[in-house]
Amino acid sequence: MALRLVAVTACPTGIAHTYMAAEKLMQAAEAAGHVIKVETQGSIGAENVLSEDDVRRADGVIVAADKDVDLGRFAGKRVLVVGVAEGIRHPERLIAQVVSAPVRAPTEGAAPPASAGAPLPGGRRAAGRAYRATYKALMNGVSYMIPFVVTGGLLIAVSLALGGRTTAQGIVIDSGFWRSVHAIGEVGFTLMIPVLAGYIAYAIGDRAALVPGMVGGWIANDGRLYGSEAGAGFIGAIVAGFLAGWLVRWIRRLKVPAFVRPVMPVIVIPVVSTLALGLFFIHVIGRPIAWVFTQLTGWLGGLTGTSAALLGAVLGLMIAFDMGGPVNKTAFLFGAGLVSGNPAVMGMCAAAIPVPPLGQGLATVLRRPLFDEQERETGLAALFMGFFGITEGAIPFAAARPARVIPANMAGGAVAGAVAGLAGVTDHVPHGGPVVAVLGAVGGVPMFFVAVAVGMVVTAVTTVSLMAVGGGAGGAVSGAAASGAAPVAASAPASASAPGPAPAASPLVLSGCLTEATVLPELAARTKEEAVRELAALLAESGRVRDAGALVTAVLEREEAGTTGLGEEVAVPHARSSAVVEPVVGFARSTAGVEWGAVDGARARLIFLIAVPEADESADELHLRLLAALARKLLDAGFRGRLLAAPDVGAVMRVLAEVR
Repeated sequence: MALRLVAVTACPTGIAHTYMAAEKLMQAAEAAGHVIKVETQGSIGAENVLSEDDVRRADGVIVAADKDVDLGRFAGKRVLVVGVAEGIRHPERLIAQVVSAPVRAPTEGAAPPASAGAPLPGGRRAAGRAYRATYKALMNGVSYMIPFVVTGGLLIAVSLALGGRTTAQGIVIDSGFWRSVHAIGEVGFTLMIPVLAGYIAYAIGDRAALVPGMVGGWIANDGRLYGSEAGAGFIGAIVAGFLAGWLVRWIRRLKVPAFVRPVMPVIVIPVVSTLALGLFFIHVIGRPIAWVFTQLTGWLGGLTGTSAALLGAVLGLMIAFDMGGPVNKTAFLFGAGLVSGNPAVMGMCAAAIPVPPLGQGLATVLRRPLFDEQERETGLAALFMGFFGITEGAIPFAAARPARVIPANMAGGAVAGAVAGLAGVTDHVPHGGPVVAVLGAVGGVPMFFVAVAVGMVVTAVTTVSLMAVGGGAGGAVSGAAASGAAPVAASAPASASAPGPAPAASPLVLSGCLTEATVLPELAARTKEEAVRELAALLAESGRVRDAGALVTAVLEREEAGTTGLGEEVAVPHARSSAVVEPVVGFARSTAGVEWGAVDGARARLIFLIAVPEADESADELHLRLLAALARKLLDAGFRGRLLAAPDVGAVMRVLAEVR
């Protein structure tokens, strides 16, 4: 019997998988004699949107997505939710399964990313998917937290700058107006930690996880609930967010009576998970945190007789470690308690306090291609917050890349504290950052600024070095790519560099972005990184890329967010970078194939590299259109066969001219 089906495909980091899954589902439905309409939710927006009539008449709904899709419109329909990779690999199976899929209840909302918490098979590929799902959940929390960090931090900084004065108790604000501005900023700062935890949980467990995530994040940050003066800070909030998300997903799997199901998402799950997580944090996790706080305070008290440089380095390490958490607060309160008797200790703390935000802000300036647009904007705000001694300005960077950013922060903080200790810098108020020197609370001002500057540079250089070696957000770039130098391409067959037909006779391929100069008939590389470097060098020779190394970094960072191996022996790596002068596409073939982590496990033999300028909106739109056009055309086995069989560059160009 012919079925009438509807589907939604979506992937979070691009559109290639979105369109490949859509095409696969349409082909499978047509082959089985069914009718299907597929809505694609790519980076260029929703296309072929399902109407109310489409949904009303449908016999079933397939959602193949790795990001949130609102399922409220499908209430009362059989809905099968899977990852986008399943839409590419097993479309026939999905069409067969949808007729027995569960009926969506009216109270159920958006579907969480199918890859975020679904059981995964064993092996390295499963581990990779689990890592990407964890990273996406973390970045979801960070992206929602950033506006709170920036807004709260800047309001606090402005109120201190325009309404503050130094006293023995710290910077005091006399004006009622500026006290109100400061209080509003503190509200934003207080909310940032619960928001981080809440939206990590939301990415894993959907709306029902938002409440336990936020409440858990608040409890993590408020140490008074478990006898700690400092709380667990942003690290505790990250733990709370993941625990909340996983707990909600586990509760959802429990079998409950039919009459309870309608109230599960809105009452039972939020209440039970919030209570369980809150009690667990207060009585199980909180007690060790309070114990650590007590032990650290006692340990620091025993260091006061050691050399000033050693004490300064220890205090700097602690302040930069968790930026407002128990370790940071221990060091700060230790220094603040000695302000009247030994202001040199607070001087060491004051020099280390601004280093994390200043260092991370400087890093975004030094190596812009390593950071996305939102991070660069946050970096500017971090520089401003660092001047006013707001260490928390670096939290978004540390939350996104803890393994790289936290060690870099600690290195800079230790250096700043040690220099301040050696120089005998003093601070007579319990506050830090350049602002206290400007307001006259610091003794030894020149060396104070030297300590801050050296620490800031150490943090920035360490950050960009670790990110470059690790490929930005977590990739792997080395050698020339890490240093920014253009790598040397391996030797290609003579036909790759031989002059082809005159440009006037060449077909216009991919809107003119691909030319004979950017085609490599046989790739020498055997690994993904080598392939990207080889293609980047080719694009640099065309004159459309000014820095091949920076492009390699951007491409491999994009790969860490999710593989661009589309299956069917095809890979389409792509990136936006300031190193690109104008949109350009490179193409290479590999006889042996390159392992690209494709959803079907096939090695990539046809590889396209798409690169567009970072700040050009029209180029970004072209980038997405090229991805969509290639994804659709490359599903045609005949097209792929002709491309593999093309004897020379001219023949390759004629085949690729079919892409529209």
